[in-house]
Amino acid sequence: MTASPQTKCLTAVNSNKNSWLANLLLEFSMTLNGTQLTRTERNGPLSVQKAFYPEGRDCAHIYLLHPPAGIVSGDELRINIKVNQQAHSLVTTPGANRFYRAREDLSIGDSKQVQHCELLLAEHAKCENFPLETIVYEGADGVNTVDVHLTSNSVYLGWDITCLGLPRSGQLFEQGRYSQLNRVYCDNTLLYHDRIAIKPDNQIHQHVAGLNNKSVFATFMAYTEKGLLSDTENKALIAKLRNCISESQADEKVSISQIRQLLVIRYLGQHAEECKALFIKLWQIIRPIYLNKPANMPRVWHT
Repeated sequence: MTASPQTKCLTAVNSNKNSWLANLLLEFSMTLNGTQLTRTERNGPLSVQKAFYPEGRDCAHIYLLHPPAGIVSGDELRINIKVNQQAHSLVTTPGANRFYRAREDLSIGDSKQVQHCELLLAEHAKCENFPLETIVYEGADGVNTVDVHLTSNSVYLGWDITCLGLPRSGQLFEQGRYSQLNRVYCDNTLLYHDRIAIKPDNQIHQHVAGLNNKSVFATFMAYTEKGLLSDTENKALIAKLRNCISESQADEKVSISQIRQLLVIRYLGQHAEECKALFIKLWQIIRPIYLNKPANMPRVWHT
């Protein structure tokens, strides 16, 4: 019998003393008292605070906590979030994630640094996944994967923001390795697959057909069920999003494409804060349409 994703996550074994494996499983359910965090299983330095309800009991806001605040060689973080029927969760982080410089002495262990986030949405479930930016330090050897499993009538809004190096501090990303993989499945069928693998010998970071020497790249994905919007309404939404991008003078930094019901919004630039501000503006347009709720920013974003 094949183990479920959650079982695989929670049965990981740390066989290397130089590795730190951390697993976190969260399950949200709709109850008589609204959306509740009904199950939490954790191993290692991943945790959550209690659920917050700044916009009513039907949407639970959760802050993912990782006290070490960074991932080093040998670390493997696995986050599984399950949202059951009718439940609605908004997940974010209180600070940036970090892939630190990888170990160079491979005699004491692998240099890889791994994070894998898997989100499973049941029918009519709603999930918003908005982690703050991920900073990849020079010399890192990071692998970051986000897998989203939808049904045809669930709703998902989520982004990832990646910052290569610390250019403002003169710490450029030149010799590091980093792989980012985003996959979206709908009713067990692969809908979207996007992978970038950055390493010194392929020049993806520098090439004009790659990142063109930009240090920040990001993706905002938004999915809703077919039929929520007519073709005319969908075109009007995309036009409104593009108008917002133009008003923010970001036409050369942000693009929008659509794969069936999945909106894919990409940013390529130099500033994580600019990217986040743009994505929030777009979220403020999309959320009332996809979720029938005004955007309610988590309090932790203001600290």
